[in-house]
Amino acid sequence: MGTANSKSPKAEPQVVMMGLDSAGKTTLLYKLKGHQQVQTLPTVGFNVEPLEAPGNLSLTLWDVGGQPQLRASWKDYLEGTDILVYVLDSTDKARLPEAVTALLEVLASPSMAGVPLLVLANKQEAPDALPLLEIRDRLGLERLQEHRWELRACSALTGEGLSEALKSLSRLLKPRSHLYHL
Repeated sequence: MGTANSKSPKAEPQVVMMGLDSAGKTTLLYKLKGHQQVQTLPTVGFNVEPLEAPGNLSLTLWDVGGQPQLRASWKDYLEGTDILVYVLDSTDKARLPEAVTALLEVLASPSMAGVPLLVLANKQEAPDALPLLEIRDRLGLERLQEHRWELRACSALTGEGLSEALKSLSRLLKPRSHLYHL
């Protein structure tokens, strides 16, 4: 006879946040938690925090370090993922191809089959930030057939776009046949 918890469903949706180092993942995490701007250091390993999204939705957000030497372990965080949040530094044009490659490697994991994707184009407050349409095109989001996705502009510094990002998380958790939104 099993324990009372042996077949219970997951308590909260699991959201994994990835992106290259210095994209602003940890700053976004703590801004989403309602904290004022915090001084962050490069994440070695991960941060995990509970988060409330619109509609009384509680979820667990995993912020995974993005330094090159840590990316080989990204696959270890993907099993059981309900949504992937991929954070992109909108001002880092030189590393955009690297960001695309890293994203496609994550999405190719068998654990990611059908998992929705929320891309946060961070640092949009900067005057040299790439516009969303260009980011969408460079990432090749419209070619993603197995994943519902949304692309949102945001700023971890100002908090702009974060309420929309939380609404996107809620939408993406609801099953639908297709959802592509810019």
